[in-house]
Amino acid sequence: MVFAHFPDQRLYITQPQGPPRPLTPVPTAPGALRYADFALSTDGSEVWCVRESHFDGGRIERSIVAVPLDGSAARVPEAIREVASGADFFAFPTPSPDGRQLAWVCWDHPHMPWDATELRVGTTDGSRPISGRKIMGGEAESVLAPCWRDETTLYAVSDRSGWWNLHEVDVTGERSRNLHPVAEEFAAPLWDLGGRPFAPLADGRLAVVHGRGDQRLGLLDPMTGELSSVDCGYPVFSPVLSADHDIVVGLAGGPQKPPCVVCVDVVTGAAEELRCELEDIPSPAYLPTPCPAQFTATSGQVVHALVYPPAHPSACAPDGELPPYVVWAHGGPTGHETGTLDLSKAYFTSRGIGVVAVNYGGSSGYGRAYREQLHRKWGIVDVADVIVVARRLAECGEADERRLAIRGPSAGGWTALTAVTTGAAVHGPVFKAATSYFGVADLEQLAAHLHDFESRYLDGLVGPLPECAGVYRERSPIGHVGKDTCPVLLLQGLDDPIVPPAQARAFSDELEAQGIGHALRAFAEESHGFRKATTTIAALETELAFYGRTLGFTPADVPPLELK
Repeated sequence: MVFAHFPDQRLYITQPQGPPRPLTPVPTAPGALRYADFALSTDGSEVWCVRESHFDGGRIERSIVAVPLDGSAARVPEAIREVASGADFFAFPTPSPDGRQLAWVCWDHPHMPWDATELRVGTTDGSRPISGRKIMGGEAESVLAPCWRDETTLYAVSDRSGWWNLHEVDVTGERSRNLHPVAEEFAAPLWDLGGRPFAPLADGRLAVVHGRGDQRLGLLDPMTGELSSVDCGYPVFSPVLSADHDIVVGLAGGPQKPPCVVCVDVVTGAAEELRCELEDIPSPAYLPTPCPAQFTATSGQVVHALVYPPAHPSACAPDGELPPYVVWAHGGPTGHETGTLDLSKAYFTSRGIGVVAVNYGGSSGYGRAYREQLHRKWGIVDVADVIVVARRLAECGEADERRLAIRGPSAGGWTALTAVTTGAAVHGPVFKAATSYFGVADLEQLAAHLHDFESRYLDGLVGPLPECAGVYRERSPIGHVGKDTCPVLLLQGLDDPIVPPAQARAFSDELEAQGIGHALRAFAEESHGFRKATTTIAALETELAFYGRTLGFTPADVPPLELK
């Protein structure tokens, strides 16, 4: 097994006896050479992968390289061959069955891989890097996950129809066909390298994930276009599959099942759970069941959401009382909420607080047009959507309009903070409390700290800098705390390089200056996304105490929280 080791970013190979053996050289600076997205060469002598090279002065280059498995490159760096170059980003290096050709996906700044990518194919002779020829993709098309059918034909996912559907394309790019045209997604945004949303089986069929919002496991016959479902007891699959003959391995879960690594026999439907994210799961009586819902936005567009009513086996609300509700805004913002078990939601629903997870305009899972709603409108469309969902829940008698809150991590924290600052000024006050997990408060500061992959992300969400600097300031929560701003809880990691603690402190200072109740809790040795169990527990207990303080109830099992 070949793996990248986090502390030094080198590649290693495991051995039958003894410690793993290094395959790549020690870089000139710590972490200056990084490797990901591995494929074994056809002859089995090399691993082909994406290499990211960091140079003095901040310059970054990426290419597809061939690393010998004999370990020679650990001593002689020149033993690593550069196979393909010429783009800002690379993914899915895929050698052809005969080893003579390589297929890959690439894209350039300012695009993100869900905006515009190219599928390229080139002939490899080992003498020099290739740039290949484009056979799919372009300015308004996202292509992902090439897979060779034979030496002249590939399968790939493309959203040229408006949805990420599976296509067959020849190596010239002159002939392609949609294997199963349908308004469903067969892939997800490429936030991570290394996973593939479909896999070929021994009989020529393809194991796929597909759906709108949540995705499920299916089988697609590329000859007939027939798509069938696999009833294996796991209703929600992540777009990461691997297959061997009739056996498929993937990541799956459901409303009563946390994410698991499962092994599925697609002939019988039998599933074996190889590894579960959680060892101990509460009784199902404590777990909420998500109810898919659609709301109509002020623009007339549909807004998708999952409603989680409070759930408890014995406790119930007093007569005539409606529950408080917390709107969950996901991160990304090009991501989406799924119906897989999340104990953070159950923590609140088991205590009488409803949750509504909003897949606001701009979320993935509902086609390209839905994703593109956030183009130049981040902080406008997402904010309007979470507000309309909260109001509609109250209007239909599901939630107490006097006790509505909003929370979110990262980009979701931005939506939460914007909803109670600039959003409250435009739409009126809706929320009585807002919780930000390492959320963005200052767009200009965010643009200054983003890593290379996301460094031009804001061009599409807000606009390019410096031309749109005024828009960045107008949209940011910082500078817009006002009389309609509700109390705010800020939860922040002290080692966060993307949204540094200075943003949370500056926003806390502004709340203080405006006389708005607030609390800031910072966590040492936590980055952009909390990792420690102790931090997760402390954050959730603080959040519950915050809702008790602001929404007018007394939680039984956490100490009270005082607000500045």
